[in-house]
Amino acid sequence: MATSDLMLSLGLIEKDVNADTLWVWCYPSIGADLRKVLLRKCCLTLDNRVLHTFVFGQYCRTWYYITTVEVQEPTAIKKVTHFSIVVTAKDFNPEKYAAFSRVLCRIYIKHGSPVKMMEGYIAVLTKGICQSDENGSFLIKDYDVRKAYLAGSLKDVVSLFGMETIILYTALMLKKRVVVYHPRIETLLEFTRALPGLVWHRKDWSILHPFVHLDNNELENLKLCTGYVAGFVDAEVRDRSDLFDVYVNLPDSEITVSQNAKEAMAMGKLHKEIGNFIVQAAEDTDHTDAQVIKDISVKTKEILSNLMSLADEADNSKLTLETLKQRHYPPATENFLFHLAAAEQLLKI
Repeated sequence: MATSDLMLSLGLIEKDVNADTLWVWCYPSIGADLRKVLLRKCCLTLDNRVLHTFVFGQYCRTWYYITTVEVQEPTAIKKVTHFSIVVTAKDFNPEKYAAFSRVLCRIYIKHGSPVKMMEGYIAVLTKGICQSDENGSFLIKDYDVRKAYLAGSLKDVVSLFGMETIILYTALMLKKRVVVYHPRIETLLEFTRALPGLVWHRKDWSILHPFVHLDNNELENLKLCTGYVAGFVDAEVRDRSDLFDVYVNLPDSEITVSQNAKEAMAMGKLHKEIGNFIVQAAEDTDHTDAQVIKDISVKTKEILSNLMSLADEADNSKLTLETLKQRHYPPATENFLFHLAAAEQLLKI
């Protein structure tokens, strides 16, 4: 997909000396519903004065990246204490949009005019580069999407949860709903972005919703997804069992499987074997995070090719529970393979 197909819009939110936070400009346009969501995501509407310099997330299949700056006098911007630059796009690439936003922030601080930012935005849309001696340069081709996928650390995930990482792996393999809670947004973003790496064979970061509020519109949008990794800073999400199959309490390093998912998530010998494999791969000090992802992916492909060979023997290359029963697998393995076949669309309905 070309660069011009990925970026959707550029917006500016300001907090003035009267502590009012308002949308002041956008190009070409941002719908009213999304504006409301973005205003909630940018930290300028919070009373606790915590400045989150960079946050990102997804709403209605649109990725948003928000960079927030405190205005230090003297600048060309008058009567404004803080501002947020918002970029919306079709792709997941936090590092790319953080770097681009930093350049846009410097342009705005210097000129105090959104027009100059728009020029930078159009330059990237059309040429893939925004160049300036004093405000820094941004080159789109420096930011490969694979780098964004590999930027999360599975080694950190495993060091937190050890053998329990197998619960996360199983949930993602079966396309279940994983909710992660942490009060600090930066920690939440860092942890959740790593999890789709457990199912690298799909290379699907669209399952990631790293920053969700307990707001009806956001939750309705989330519920439209079959499986997801959703991050929340509100502790009350633990009481919303309608939102998750697996609940991760990050501050306490606890993982809970909800009652309705216990049957599909039942653990057995195969899970123990995969869990040990993941822990060993992650604890190998010679291994980078990218190698850990590759090792887990190879193991996953073994399981999937086994499943596919079973499907190939069946009618229409689709598996049935009877086919699995003929193999006399242990009950938990049979159960996992049955649910995995359903997730991979290999199941005969």
